[in-house]
Amino acid sequence: MSSQSPRPEGRRYEVPVGIEIAAAWSWRLIVIAVAGYALAWLLGFLSEVTVPLAVGLLLTALTAGAVDAMHRRKVPRIVATFIVVIGMLVAVGGLITVVGTQLSTQFNDLRDAVVEGIAQLQDWAKQGPLNLSDAQLAQWIDRVQAAIASSDSSVVSQATEVGTRVTHFVAGFFIAIFATFFFLYDGAKIWDWVVQFFPRASRDKVRSSGRAAWGSLTAFVRATVLVALADAVGIALVAVILQVPLALAIGVLVFLGAFIPIVGALISGMVAVLVALVAHGPITALLMLAGVVAVQQIESHVLQPFLMGHIVAIHPLAIIVAIAAGIVVAGIVGALLAVPFAACVNSIVRHLAEGEPPVTDGVVGDESQDL
Repeated sequence: MSSQSPRPEGRRYEVPVGIEIAAAWSWRLIVIAVAGYALAWLLGFLSEVTVPLAVGLLLTALTAGAVDAMHRRKVPRIVATFIVVIGMLVAVGGLITVVGTQLSTQFNDLRDAVVEGIAQLQDWAKQGPLNLSDAQLAQWIDRVQAAIASSDSSVVSQATEVGTRVTHFVAGFFIAIFATFFFLYDGAKIWDWVVQFFPRASRDKVRSSGRAAWGSLTAFVRATVLVALADAVGIALVAVILQVPLALAIGVLVFLGAFIPIVGALISGMVAVLVALVAHGPITALLMLAGVVAVQQIESHVLQPFLMGHIVAIHPLAIIVAIAAGIVVAGIVGALLAVPFAACVNSIVRHLAEGEPPVTDGVVGDESQDL
């Protein structure tokens, strides 16, 4: 029996456990990112439908409590839904009427103030530190007029674009109204239909997560409306005290701007200060700025923590990131919807991670609020 030397075994190169785990996570994250991008692209491509539906959801979250309250008092649900939707239309029409009336009555005064301000600016340019001559001023004015005249060729295309946007806005408005009506009237059945698309084993969690998200969205929208109303009344009152024109229009702008956290408050406050500057000069503008800052500080440190509570508690960094991402994805509409979306996601994550019972309109597991 001949002795044979043992053959050397081939080396085995094993992948480190950390690399294996990282690779497994990486391809899953890539798939999730691609799916999320595709979903965002699809929603953006269908924005003329998806945005009105999202607005309809926000309006439903705001007014569902009124429909349920009337339904509990034996009012047929379809009648209660009609009453609420018509009430919203009347409220919107009333705001437009108030703003239009004030613009028509005070616009001439504001225009005269602008003309006077331009004249004062010209006097300052001639007599102030710039010490410009009439010829230099005329040259600057000619340049401005030439810049305006050079854009005349695009007036037709801009008018066409404006007409298209108005048409889209009107169509979206009616979609939002009809969506709100059916969400209010038949929201529970619509949500049950959506749940049927998920696997049977996960339907209970999907249903309870939907209730948690709906409760968070309802609390957020109602608290935001109260905060926006407080901001609008406070800043409009400051404008009235300082005799700033268009006080009611400024209040409406502040109310609408409050639905876009941080960005909306900044823009609406700047408009109020600029109107005060044009109408009454820098001293009044500084007083208006002080009033805007005071109202917004009370809102951010008193009203929001008191009204929002733990239901929609989101870290300020998460709010800023959500708004920035919303602006990148969908502009102003994205900024409007980013924080409610973040609040819903936060509520779902808390519900699934901690096993918290879904909270809807202050009632745990309230079936009447399903959507």
